[in-house]
Parts: sequence; C-alpha cells; structure tokens
Amino acid sequence: MTAQIAASRDARVRQDFPVGVSKEAEMFALNFYNELYGDALRKGRKSATIRLGDKTGKYQSGMLVWVTLGQRFGRRYKLFTAILDSVEVKAIKDLTPRDLQRENPEFRTKEDVIALLSRVYDRPVVEESLITIIYFSPVDEYGLDGI
Repeated sequence: MTAQIAASRDARVRQDFPVGVSKEAEMFALNFYNELYGDALRKGRKSATIRLGDKTGKYQSGMLVWVTLGQRFGRRYKLFTAILDSVEVKAIKDLTPRDLQRENPEFRTKEDVIALLSRVYDRPVVEESLITIIYFSPVDEYGLDGI
C-alpha cells in the first residue's frame, strides 16, 4: 500500500470517531447464562461476577459494559448497561463473605464458588485457583428517576 493511500485511509478512520475516542474503543459485555442468573440480575440482587483467571487485561474499573443473558455462541439479550466499580484478582481461598454475597445471594461458602466455576468452565477448580471479581452497578440511561 502506498503512503498516500495509507494516509487517506487513516484520515477516513479518524473522521469516524469523536474527538478523544480512539479507533480501538470497544464495547464489552458481561454475559450470564439465563438459568443461573437471569432473575438475580433483573431484581438487582447480583452486583458482582467471579470469573476464572486474571481478566484485568479485558476489564478495568470505570468501564461501561453491557450486561447480557444468553448461551455462549447463541443469541444474547441486553439487560442493562453497567459501570465496573472495581476489578480485583485473588485466589478463591481469599474470597470474603461479602464477595460471595454479591456474586450470588444464596452462596455461603467458597465451595459453592468452586462448584459453580468447575461446572461453568468444565474443569477442576481449587481454592488456590486465581479468579477475577468484577463489581458492577447498573447505569440508568434514561433519566434521574429516584433522585
């Protein structure tokens, strides 16, 4: 590709993005399986998710994400937009009761998390396994209701 064509292409790309937004800007989603979390998300009882491994390369505090429901590689449904309040990496053994409660109001022990992650990721998970806890809050996109 010649330098003139490349410069022309780059100028067109830059025009498509507002000032201050890089062309690498992306929208991310936190997807949940309906049968596991749909009701808790809809009712606001779930405000965190625990993912196996270190996901800080993908999710960071302050990001806006879509919270979606649906099967992997299938149709998904947007429930709401959320802001990521905090993204923490730790071992399962270091989970606090508050972490458990925000992941799932019915969870009482770290073994509950181990059983869930083993099922979702279809592999053995142990207390030493590294996890990422993503805390999120819904964003009301349509006004200041309730304020």
